[in-house]
Amino acid sequence: MSRSFQLLATLSLLAFAGALPQAAQAQAQANTPAKSEPAAGPSVTVTNAKVTEIVQSVVVSGSMIARDEVLVSPEIDGLAITEILAEEGDRVAAGQVLARLSRTTLDVQKAQNDAQIARAEAAIAQANAQIVEAEANVVQANNAFDRTKVLRDNGNASLETFDQRDAAARSARARVNSSKQALAITTADLALAKAQGRDIDVRLARTEIKAPAAGTISRRSARLGAMVVMATSDPLFRIIADGAIELQADVAEVELAGLKLGQKVAVTPAGSDKPLEGEIRLIAPEVDKASRLGRVRIALKGNPPVAIGSFARGVIETGRKTSITLPLSAVTYSRGGATVQSVREGKVTTRKVELGLMGDGRAEIVSGIADGESVVARAGTFVRDGDVITPIATN
Repeated sequence: MSRSFQLLATLSLLAFAGALPQAAQAQAQANTPAKSEPAAGPSVTVTNAKVTEIVQSVVVSGSMIARDEVLVSPEIDGLAITEILAEEGDRVAAGQVLARLSRTTLDVQKAQNDAQIARAEAAIAQANAQIVEAEANVVQANNAFDRTKVLRDNGNASLETFDQRDAAARSARARVNSSKQALAITTADLALAKAQGRDIDVRLARTEIKAPAAGTISRRSARLGAMVVMATSDPLFRIIADGAIELQADVAEVELAGLKLGQKVAVTPAGSDKPLEGEIRLIAPEVDKASRLGRVRIALKGNPPVAIGSFARGVIETGRKTSITLPLSAVTYSRGGATVQSVREGKVTTRKVELGLMGDGRAEIVSGIADGESVVARAGTFVRDGDVITPIATN
């Protein structure tokens, strides 16, 4: 037992002696400071400049109006509306009858005028007959006077007879002149009656309210039985000439310089999700002094059925190009111009750039950044020129 105990003790002693250096080595390693790694910068989202198509546009808004509105008003006073032949929304042709007015009074006046014309024509015929008779009497009176004159010269006729025949000749000539004057008066009366007849015909024609131009009726204020008055009444009908509707929109004065006649416009009326094709037809030459807004008129292609007065939004394309672009969020502005924060090998460098078109949240980079270069996606917020970052790529 004693030898076994001694052997066990010896083995334990040797094991302890072997483990002592290993423990010391582990302790030494634990007390030795580890080598320091270089500190990493903050994580920052970056994006790459890339070649894309960029479309620059101006957004405008306004109301739909008729390009040309035709007002149909009565041209005669004091007559009642007896018939209405057109309704709002109807398409009408030029000259089409829209309503009729009462013509009873004018028909009576027309009959009276026809009688006056017939009477004047009869009076003219009578005056012509009187002239013929008077001229015959003149011939007879002159012949009698000539014979009496010869007889007086021969001493066979008295002076009294001579004077009577002379007076008769003079009277006959006067009756001819009188008959001719009566003819002239009667002719004037006939001309007056005919002129009055033409006036009545014009007024009768105006009892039919006609469309001056083709188009679509946008409003009807005519009412059956209403008495028309030219001076104070509203137009009986309003017509959209040729059915042409356009957008009248306001534009900020700084955007006016980029607009040109004929530029394409996508017009979206209120309540619609499908834009209509249009183009700029007119750019007003003045800007409102109070609002600093200009005015444009945008004609719609094909005259679509759009309610006038409704709100609409238009997108005017002012430029299109395929070029190097960056998100607008990557660009900052200062007194020196536009800049971006380029990232190369984790280090930020501020670069000045020249911008071109802008649209759809992106900006064209004319110079300063090459295709594929990385830049801080949201520049100027967290990092400055010379900072070290950990770039995180984004689309």
